Amino acid sequence: LVFTEEDKYGLYSNLLFKYFLAEGIVCGHDLFVASAKEHPDNILKELPAPLLDDTCGKELGDEAAAVKSEDFQDSMKIAWRYQNLPKMETSPTTYTKFGHYYDVSKKMSPELCQSVKWHSFYLHEEMSLEPKMKTWNMNSGYARLLQSIQRIISQEGFDGSDPQKKQRNVLRIGIQSLGSVLWGDDVCCSDAPEDPHSLTKFLYVLRGLLRKSLSACIITVPAHLMQNKAIMERVTNLSDTVVGLESFIGSERETNPLYKDYHGLVHVHQIPRLNSLICDVSDTKDLAFRLKRKQFTIE
Repeated sequence: LVFTEEDKYGLYSNLLFKYFLAEGIVCGHDLFVASAKEHPDNILKELPAPLLDDTCGKELGDEAAAVKSEDFQDSMKIAWRYQNLPKMETSPTTYTKFGHYYDVSKKMSPELCQSVKWHSFYLHEEMSLEPKMKTWNMNSGYARLLQSIQRIISQEGFDGSDPQKKQRNVLRIGIQSLGSVLWGDDVCCSDAPEDPHSLTKFLYVLRGLLRKSLSACIITVPAHLMQNKAIMERVTNLSDTVVGLESFIGSERETNPLYKDYHGLVHVHQIPRLNSLICDVSDTKDLAFRLKRKQFTIE
């Protein structure tokens, strides 16, 4: 369960969300997209196009080439007697491929989108189908969403406890802006919400579903709107990976010369822990992101 704290205007977290879904399509995974804000069909139409291997190598190779030319100039200055000594590797000059790269300036082709099976959950449509329901003492939007995820997991054969009928891949679940007012939850609009436990109950049940199925989930949450820190702590403890995006838009950091090349900071609050009680906290505290013309990069 990857929990993403949205940046103030939701620009960059939305991009990260789309990257996660696009990677699922390229890997041939099934998708389940849930939102209360925009229709999942529209989100899928906006996914970035994958860069083909040759163009990708060229795009990323240009940067590596610049580093190599600096190395060559350095080698001209080195005294001849040191020339044959093994050189310390100071920067990763060779381009190594991990996962896939995407071009945010282009949309993924409809043929590629149709190549995988996907399911959508749009809260307003779901609410209009049935009258209000209150199960598990939880907000009805969350309860509906859980039932929907549970149904897909069991019907499509992603249930790990059930012997597989045929070879299955992974189900990728994306839930957009969970906890926002649009879901009918008040944790974002008051310091003492009437229903402080719905979100944590939802995550608790969801995590149980993920644990017993072949699935991975990304959730974006407008954490900057949550005034109640206790709820945020509980939500963090119920997630595996917690990442926060802090955009420089409208802050004094936007004009700070130190950050001139970047658009915001990435805070890694928690990384998955296996078989231990306390979570591992990342050593790297200085991650920043920038949106270039074609790529969103974290450095």
